[in-house]
Amino acid sequence: MPIPNATAQVAELVGVKAGGGFDLNAACAGFCYGLAAASDMVRAGSARRVLVIGSEKLTDVVDPVDRSTAIIFADGAGAAVVGPSDEPGIGPVAWGTAGDLVDTITMPNGRHIYQEGQSVFRWATTKIAPIALQAIELAGLQPSDIDVLIPHQANLRIVEAIAKRLRKSGAREDMVVADDIVTSGNTSSASIPMAMDHMRAAGRVHSGDVALLIGFGAGLSYAGQVVLCP
Repeated sequence: MPIPNATAQVAELVGVKAGGGFDLNAACAGFCYGLAAASDMVRAGSARRVLVIGSEKLTDVVDPVDRSTAIIFADGAGAAVVGPSDEPGIGPVAWGTAGDLVDTITMPNGRHIYQEGQSVFRWATTKIAPIALQAIELAGLQPSDIDVLIPHQANLRIVEAIAKRLRKSGAREDMVVADDIVTSGNTSSASIPMAMDHMRAAGRVHSGDVALLIGFGAGLSYAGQVVLCP
């Protein structure tokens, strides 16, 4: 529903009685946008701890006969708590929009997602790696410092293309790359926190690892930051 916002309903269900809350719509980049907003609020002192949730129920809005969406998009949710720390744990965000491509992912009839798959693929495989490198630079690091790459799980070819370009720019061959798309599908704003949690549970990432998060999707919106794995 457009109103009331989902945040107010979730806050009540989890017992957060006095917290401010708002919904944020940045599509598949939503978790990184939310993480950036939460980090800035904690740094500014307007919040002490922020619960960031990426959740989607995309099976309600895909056309079951549209192979470009129905076989990719899935339902999921992931969350993280952002709070104060003696050492920086979330780097500055590199973000933006490509509004000239806004029509490549839309809901033209208000019911079903439509995307120009090839256009989105070309954009993501050429434009996202430079944004990821910008996030690394803003964090004061080099590509070789990155232990884990956790991009939005759009599709495996895009994930592999981003990793390949980062390695050409100096990232290590042993950099661990999230591939949750294989088992979870494209869960939009939930894909990054879900992938991180699944990799943690599988022992593929560990506390203190330097992780590069990069989300991208409808808008076309994108955002990325370097974080220390909790």
